[in-house]
Amino acid sequence: MTKREIKHLDGVRLSDQGDSVVIIDQSLLPNETVYLNLKEATDMYEAIHQLRVRGAPAIGIFAGYSLYCLALQSTAEDFPAFMEELKKQAIYLNSSRPTAVNLSWALKRMLAKAEAGSGKPRAKILYDLREECLAIHNEDIAMCKAIAEHGLTLIKDGDGILTHCNAGPLATSRYGTALGPILMGYERGLNFRVFADETRPLLQGARLTSYELEQAGVDVTLICDNMAAIVMSKGWVQACFVGCDRVAANGDTANKIGTSGVAILAKYYDIPFYVLGPTSTIDLDTATGKDIEIELRDPDEIKQKWYEKPMALPQTRCYNPAFDVTPHKLIDAIVTDKGICRAPYAESLRALFE
Repeated sequence: MTKREIKHLDGVRLSDQGDSVVIIDQSLLPNETVYLNLKEATDMYEAIHQLRVRGAPAIGIFAGYSLYCLALQSTAEDFPAFMEELKKQAIYLNSSRPTAVNLSWALKRMLAKAEAGSGKPRAKILYDLREECLAIHNEDIAMCKAIAEHGLTLIKDGDGILTHCNAGPLATSRYGTALGPILMGYERGLNFRVFADETRPLLQGARLTSYELEQAGVDVTLICDNMAAIVMSKGWVQACFVGCDRVAANGDTANKIGTSGVAILAKYYDIPFYVLGPTSTIDLDTATGKDIEIELRDPDEIKQKWYEKPMALPQTRCYNPAFDVTPHKLIDAIVTDKGICRAPYAESLRALFE
């Protein structure tokens, strides 16, 4: 097989000056590629809340860089005041989106690193924070590579793969999670046929997943969410790959709204349904999917976001959850950087941390 060169997208990074965070504004893709340079806490909050940066791992990387950049701006005169200020900034950023565990995970990790600096000079604390946020990013790149390697063992040359939402390089780093095996396999000369759900109402599958796969040269077909069943019924899909924003201790998984519907269809058509994500997305403190807080978003995203004119009356009520929870019984395997977990997930997931 002939190896191929693919373009790796870099959606989040520290600025060349080292005092701000640079992101690709995902809300403008695929028609515009705009880089934002963010330095203020309010702009960082807005970037997460308005999905300019999105995808659980990418949000974690962004959070690490953001808290470091905010620490650089601190004028606190002593360590307790510095920590109090940093904790307030972390609480503020964490309130931007409640479902993705990587956001709180990265912020807690940065705060712990700062706490460990008690008694040290301010310059040393800031140096350690910089090293920590860079480590979060580099670890995610390594995790994505490992996930891709493990996931690649589940598919073969010529397979059709259906994916929902976006869990590629823009949502993570380097290869991505759900798209990782596809991109790594393609890079190594394998060929896959990918069916990308458009993912209403924010169209991440249309705007981002199909964009990433087209950029890489992978065979991709965009379908509306309600076309997944007919595509599966024709035998065109041999596996479903989706990402995850939070995995409960029992294997229940929160991911973009519509994911659970794909899992139900896959079960009916006897198609393996795989969840791919880093171990940082596994939350053993959350017992089941019922304990995962689901973000509710602006109803206007349904009625008018992508339309020249509203597609429903102003008084029409809308229910717009950002995520749903796929029960663990519908998941054939959870692919992590540390290996592939299968049922019973309460045991296999916990074993990853032992």
